[in-house]
Amino acid sequence: MTKRRSLPCVLLLTAGLTLSSAQALTVFDPSNYAQNVIQAARALEQINNQITSLTNEAQMLANQARNLERLPTSTLSGLLTSVQRTQRMIAQAQTIAYDVERIETAFSGPYGPAAPSSSDAALIADAQTRWKTSVGAFEDSLKTQAVVVGNIDDATDAMTAQVSASQSASGALQAAQAGNQLLALQSQQLSDLTALLAAKARADALEQARTASAESQGQVQYRRFSTRSGYVPHAVTMFGE
Repeated sequence: MTKRRSLPCVLLLTAGLTLSSAQALTVFDPSNYAQNVIQAARALEQINNQITSLTNEAQMLANQARNLERLPTSTLSGLLTSVQRTQRMIAQAQTIAYDVERIETAFSGPYGPAAPSSSDAALIADAQTRWKTSVGAFEDSLKTQAVVVGNIDDATDAMTAQVSASQSASGALQAAQAGNQLLALQSQQLSDLTALLAAKARADALEQARTASAESQGQVQYRRFSTRSGYVPHAVTMFGE
């Protein structure tokens, strides 16, 4: 009887131990594992996106910094020197300068119509003044040409430097500054061309004015000569005919 009662106790004890061991084992849940992997992948993707965003912002800031960099080279001082050299040459214009009042004074004097009452000495003096003025104007024109030609070397160096700077510009500001300096170079060349044309036109105009004044003076002298000598012009025959 005692053995029969002890058997159920043993069975109960064995069942209890088996249940405790089963509870101590880790149970693998495939669904929960997959959900954890998906969440981890999404978190990693967000981190990668944040890293990419920060990288792009850093690159944008670097590009903005390059766009704000100033051009390391400048040819402005050289261009101004060339312009000032041409201006000094224009300011040295002889006798009749590029001045309206002085031109008006000259054309009311030596370049004006020859007065019949003028003495021979006055007519000769006016003719000499006009001749010297024309010679001086042509000399000024040649000097201006020499200055302009001398500026070509400086302009070539400036153009080469600015084109090179424009091609190697690291940002928009440097490219814009290089372009502005090229425009300044173009303006300097246009000013040289204007000075050259003005000097040439001045010399031509003074020579034409000298010719016209010489004709007026010649008419006065001819009338004076014919009146004093009683000379009567007649047709000149050729070969004794």
